[in-house]
Amino acid sequence: MSTPIYIIEEKKLRRNLRLIADVARRADVEIILAFKAFALWKTFPIFRGYIHSTTASSLSEARLAMEQFGAKAHTFSPAYTDDEIDEIVACSSHLTFNSLSQYERYHERVGGKASIGLRVNPEYSEVETLLYNPCAPGTRFGVSADKLPEQLPQDVEGFHCHCHCESGADVLQRTLVHIEEKFARWFPQLKWLNLGGGHLMTRKDYDVELLVNILKGLRARYPWLKIILEPGSAFGWQTGPLVSHVVDVVEDKGIRTAVLDVSFTCHMPDCLEMPYFPEVRGAQHVDKEQGRCVYRLGGNSCLSGDFMSAWQFDHELQVGEEVIFEDMIHYTTVKTTMFNGITHPSIAMLHEDGTLQMLRIFNYADYRDRMD
Repeated sequence: MSTPIYIIEEKKLRRNLRLIADVARRADVEIILAFKAFALWKTFPIFRGYIHSTTASSLSEARLAMEQFGAKAHTFSPAYTDDEIDEIVACSSHLTFNSLSQYERYHERVGGKASIGLRVNPEYSEVETLLYNPCAPGTRFGVSADKLPEQLPQDVEGFHCHCHCESGADVLQRTLVHIEEKFARWFPQLKWLNLGGGHLMTRKDYDVELLVNILKGLRARYPWLKIILEPGSAFGWQTGPLVSHVVDVVEDKGIRTAVLDVSFTCHMPDCLEMPYFPEVRGAQHVDKEQGRCVYRLGGNSCLSGDFMSAWQFDHELQVGEEVIFEDMIHYTTVKTTMFNGITHPSIAMLHEDGTLQMLRIFNYADYRDRMD
């Protein structure tokens, strides 16, 4: 392919799905797919062989669950609106309110059509990057324990708590101490507890056995509660690359930049937002921006900061050759933009039999019609 492309590999996707389904079975919990990290609906026929539900955070995601996954969504939004709430309810099996005021405003319009939950804030999270910390001081997410009435409203059936970001099982273990200390006294009034996302159980160094044991222990302590996890990254983790190409090599003040036909800000936004250094096939990330075969990798948008430093290759880069970014399926296709109208990467699936299926090729009309 001469154009940039995301390639999701079916074999690796099924590997993740098998592990996740096995954890759910052994721990007697439900694990569902969070669209905020992965929403490639043309892969849903594969997903339906392993999981049964998804989680949505907007009307569009709830409709995607209903229309493309074939099941109503577990829905949470920081704020529902008058013109969308009824349609969201129609697409939802579970609906979580972010605040008591949102509950008061809209719970009667749910009218028993979905199981109602409240998002709670345990005021504890080990996520160090504030951009991704939902429990940071001043957060807009969830109700703290001191604001909850001793007797919950009769139609509230669950709590939803999200505290993690690509975290290990040990983090969940420590977090549960705070969740139970603050909220366990309400558990007898509930039917379910949603522990949110960020459980990166498909990462190689993740302690899956610890996770299973933690969840079994939680189920033993509160056997009437249905336990739900809704990871996103765990499903798409290490399932495929973004393939780009060198279009130019420029130099200034001794720093060489390989300009690519992809953009960090448009196609790999978490690299700049998180930030983290992606793995580049055949190259090593280095601290110094100068040296033999050392390059900044630059995006092709007009944003001055659309680059990352620095990688050392084993040869001088040439115009036209591939630069392959590993692990670029989760939190990419859902967050890409068409800023500058630059060429948008295609999306393909590499099937287990070795065939490459093009799922989507973007063109000028996709850029133009955003403003239609």
